[in-house]
Amino acid sequence: MSIKTEIHSRQSTLRERIVEHVFIGESLRALWRLGVTNVEVLRSEFDAHGYDLVMARGTVVRHIQFKTGTSRPRDISVAVPLAEKPSGCIIFIQITPALDMGPYFWFGGGPGDPLPPIAHFPSPTRTTPNKQGEYPARQNHRELPGSAFTKLATLEAVIEQLFGPLGHGAAA
Repeated sequence: MSIKTEIHSRQSTLRERIVEHVFIGESLRALWRLGVTNVEVLRSEFDAHGYDLVMARGTVVRHIQFKTGTSRPRDISVAVPLAEKPSGCIIFIQITPALDMGPYFWFGGGPGDPLPPIAHFPSPTRTTPNKQGEYPARQNHRELPGSAFTKLATLEAVIEQLFGPLGHGAAA
């Protein structure tokens, strides 16, 4: 394992925070350039309800679960409570070793729509064994295949999935 690869696993929490902060900043800057300034950003203190971040514009409130990786999404574990949110979504961000972002992969409904059904997906197993050495199923999670995600090339395409079409000079 090279040093550049090793730091991604050793510092995975820091990496996730950097990607989240960059996503927020770049999204707000893109919206600013479109004349959109009425966006709220709320951060979850911890990931107990299936989301990392809430972004809202008008009546559209998005509960967002971020996932990252250096390749296309494969099997992605998603917390079931995210489906209980009014407009939950999952954004998988492909990153480079230098933390450049894109493309993006989307799983979610339209603005204001709930997360597409996930109950039919299997429960993933825990990554660590219990006292008996078994890897039990995570009952409150579902494992979505990478094929369930839609590839989006740009951050602007992600923003459109989040809030709908926003032409230049959109009402603030």
